[in-house]
Amino acid sequence: MQMTVARIGRAHGLRGEVALDLRTDSPAERFAVGAVLATVPATAGPLTVAATREQHGRWFVTFEQVVDRSAAEALRGVEIVAEQDETDEDDAWYPHELAGLRAEHVDGTLLGEIIGLEHLPAHDSLVLREPSGARTLVPFVRAIVPVVDVPGGRVVIDPPGGLLASDAANLVVSDETRGEPADED
Repeated sequence: MQMTVARIGRAHGLRGEVALDLRTDSPAERFAVGAVLATVPATAGPLTVAATREQHGRWFVTFEQVVDRSAAEALRGVEIVAEQDETDEDDAWYPHELAGLRAEHVDGTLLGEIIGLEHLPAHDSLVLREPSGARTLVPFVRAIVPVVDVPGGRVVIDPPGGLLASDAANLVVSDETRGEPADED
C-alpha cells in the first residue's frame, strides 16, 4: 500500500525548488539524489530528485522535471507517496490504520469513531466523529490517548474536561485562558 511521505509546499526561489511538508522520519533516505518518487495525482509525476537541502529543520527539494518557479508552484499540494514499510515501533500507526476505529472513554463509554488523522505543528490529532455528528480534534498524545488497539478496532481516550463537544459544559476555564491577569497575593 502506498503511504504519503511528504506534501509539496510552496515554491522557493526561481529555479524550481520546493518546500516539503514531511510525513516521514527518514527524509534523507526518501529524498536521496536520484530517487524516483511516485505522486498523487499520478499525472504530476514521477519526480526525480535532483538536489535536496535542509535549512532550519525545513526540507527543500529540486526535481529534474521542474525547472522554474511556475512549474514548482504547479506542484503545490501534490503528495509524494512510497510503498508502506514494515515497522517494529510499538507506537507507530498509519492514518489508514486509525480511520474507522471505535473511540471509547477510559470508563468504556462509546465516544464515537476515528475518521482521520491531522498533522498539526505541535503534534498529530485524531479526528473524532462523536455520536452527535460533531467533529472533534483529539491531541494524539499518550496522556489523552493511552491505548491504541488496532487489532481490537478501538482507541481509548482520557479527555480533559471540555475537550469533546459532548462535554462542553465541563470546560475548565481559568483566568489565564480568559486573558485576565491572575490575582497576586
